[in-house]
Amino acid sequence: MKVIEAIKKRQSIRSFSDKEISKKIIRELLEAARLSPSSKNTQPWKFKIIQDQKTRKALKDQEVFRQNFVYTAPLILICCADLSVYKKKRSKYYRRKVKEWAPIDITIATHSLVLRATELGLGTCYIGLMQEKKLKKILNIPKNYLIPYILTIGYPRGKQIHQKRKPLKEMILK
Repeated sequence: MKVIEAIKKRQSIRSFSDKEISKKIIRELLEAARLSPSSKNTQPWKFKIIQDQKTRKALKDQEVFRQNFVYTAPLILICCADLSVYKKKRSKYYRRKVKEWAPIDITIATHSLVLRATELGLGTCYIGLMQEKKLKKILNIPKNYLIPYILTIGYPRGKQIHQKRKPLKEMILK
């Protein structure tokens, strides 16, 4: 699949089959993220992989996510940025802008992962609505990690309906 095909095919999937995602495929997804660019090559991304029922139940019992489909996804990927890696950079200006750089860096890496997932026949959905403090506590994620969103990943169930996109002329400023 060409990159443009993956971009066109990608959509938010909220209904997944029960088919498990293999460790090999998870490695391929993480490799796509690992190869992504980041500001000053900080590579701040950290990912927590959730596939077990016990952890899902703990998250659901604490109502970490509002959308119930999150708990049924074969893979829940917690997307984090380690803010401490920015402190190692020499520029004071750069260190002050950590909260601006970190979401950009993790998003670039995650979107590379999402396009690879699409190429492999997987569906994904970004989830930003969550109880971040509860999530960190349940999963023992350090306080200095930013979690802007998580990804649900799985094989899509049923026929997918593509959402319309605005025409190109509507996105160009004049």
